[in-house]
Amino acid sequence: MTPKSEILIVGGGVAGLSLATQLGRSLGKTGKARITLIDRGFAHVWKPMLHCFAAGTVVNENDRISFINQASGHHFEFWPGEVVSIDRAKREVTLSPFHASDGTQVLESRTMNYDAIVLAIGSCANDFGTPGVAEHCLSIDNLVEANAFNEKFRMELLRAFADSSELDIAIVGGGATGTQLAAELHKALDIVDSFSLHAFGKTPPALRVTLLQSGARILPAFPESVSIAAKEQLERIGVTVRTSARVAAADATGFILKDGTHIPAKLRVWAAGVRAPEVTKTYGGLSLSKSGQILVKPNLCSIDDENIFAMGDCSFVADDPLPATAQVARQQANHLGHHLPAWIERKQPVSSCVFQNKGAIVALGTYNGWAALPGGSVWGGGFTHGLSARLAHIMLYRQHQIALFGLFRGLISCLSDWMETFVRPSVRLD
Repeated sequence: MTPKSEILIVGGGVAGLSLATQLGRSLGKTGKARITLIDRGFAHVWKPMLHCFAAGTVVNENDRISFINQASGHHFEFWPGEVVSIDRAKREVTLSPFHASDGTQVLESRTMNYDAIVLAIGSCANDFGTPGVAEHCLSIDNLVEANAFNEKFRMELLRAFADSSELDIAIVGGGATGTQLAAELHKALDIVDSFSLHAFGKTPPALRVTLLQSGARILPAFPESVSIAAKEQLERIGVTVRTSARVAAADATGFILKDGTHIPAKLRVWAAGVRAPEVTKTYGGLSLSKSGQILVKPNLCSIDDENIFAMGDCSFVADDPLPATAQVARQQANHLGHHLPAWIERKQPVSSCVFQNKGAIVALGTYNGWAALPGGSVWGGGFTHGLSARLAHIMLYRQHQIALFGLFRGLISCLSDWMETFVRPSVRLD
């Protein structure tokens, strides 16, 4: 009996979990291959929603997908851990020891063999070596970091309520993450203000959010008209937007700009730049871009090894660089999900992945939203506070759920979430 092919998928983000689910349905279900997903956590969240988790306007317990549950229902396996090295000659990966939240070691270092490995470990913010950022700033690149920020935000908000003081927050990075986080924080304060925290004569705290962008405008990936409208909307709700503001350093009290200006901030968030996690440097000497991303051919195969593929934010197509977005990751996962079975079974070459730009959407909480469509046209931002664009943003998430769950379970999930809005608070309070 021919042994099963071993396919490892490293990273359970938008691309990784989607590919594991697709290959589980095709190769895993028929017994033609063993599909194993590896991730440091136990649950998946849709990365474009991390700013909502950070602000507490989405209760992530209702929006997480358990890797173990997804694996059991879609014919693949899941193992927790982090791949810290790849031996390309032996086709073997090494996983670091796995520890519980209290530091107790649960699993020793392990090795796993593969016939093919797909790397989908995502990306993180790039501090470009700016002094003080690593020591004094928070980021929201994953669920753990988003929850850590939310905990600090809620505690500082409570302190500000008690003292009737101001809460200063500064965000570096005027892309979609930083811009949406700024709006979502104000949305959270608006909701919290409706509760009884000021029942003893305490006035709601003043939330002062400063958005720092090194470039000439925020949301540079969108048309200039969207950048201008988004800046005006943020300023209307009280966000201070500073463009052409290069950060020279960070300290325990705020940010220092290149011109010497000091921006005070109790909470400091770094949401600028994109780079691959440092661990890519230990992946068997694979060729990397300047940002640590794995260099791949147009068919997403590593330029160094035909048994290694990379997709999503951690990959870099040298001939046709693509933005680090969920849209790109999803299309690349669908491409490999369609072509890898034939490559595994018959060594049929994987064709080039051609990205189809469907546009981009940005939603500023419940305040406004815009969709930039291919060709430069824009809609949203005028109809009921950009309701059309914000609904489109929600539909992208629902589309992602249906792709993972299937149509019936996906629709049930949508209905369940809607029903829970009648009984659960609309912002995280504990």
